Amino acid sequence: MRRLFLVLTALAIVLPSCAQKKNDMKTLVAYFSATGTTEAVAADLAEVTGATLYEIQPEVQYTAADLDWRNRQSRSSVEMQDKNSRPAIIKDLTDADAYDRIFIGFPVWWYTAPTIINTFIETYGFEGKTVIFFATSGGSTIDKANADFKAAYPKIAWKDGKTLNGASKEQIRKWAEGLE
Repeated sequence: MRRLFLVLTALAIVLPSCAQKKNDMKTLVAYFSATGTTEAVAADLAEVTGATLYEIQPEVQYTAADLDWRNRQSRSSVEMQDKNSRPAIIKDLTDADAYDRIFIGFPVWWYTAPTIINTFIETYGFEGKTVIFFATSGGSTIDKANADFKAAYPKIAWKDGKTLNGASKEQIRKWAEGLE
């Protein structure tokens, strides 16, 4: 009887601390949104996960002309043609190291993430952190971005991301819960 009491007491101490560790995981939802589409998905993701919402902002905002993918001389076209392009960002995320799990959202440009996402990752590091992409797109998947970034930043614990076009909060919640 005494053994049973000791086992139950130990479980009463250990199980809550295990559950607390999962709940103590601090999550960040960072996003770059040129037109507001990705921003809306990011807000829903932050709400359903209880995460901190953070906007990745370029030092120089993109104009409609900058985003004209049909113009080979537009800012976005020039940046995406140069894989070493690192558009400057406003660096105001003061507690990046405090997060265990980071969702990074973006619109898919030329089948991958805009190069401003590289700037964000290289600015804050995230080595050893769990990072998951989410994206919005007019027709492309997130698959190339997943592969590109896993190869470029191997010290990050990547989980495959997902394109969340038109996803409801419930669909976003189920996806995020499935990652745990």
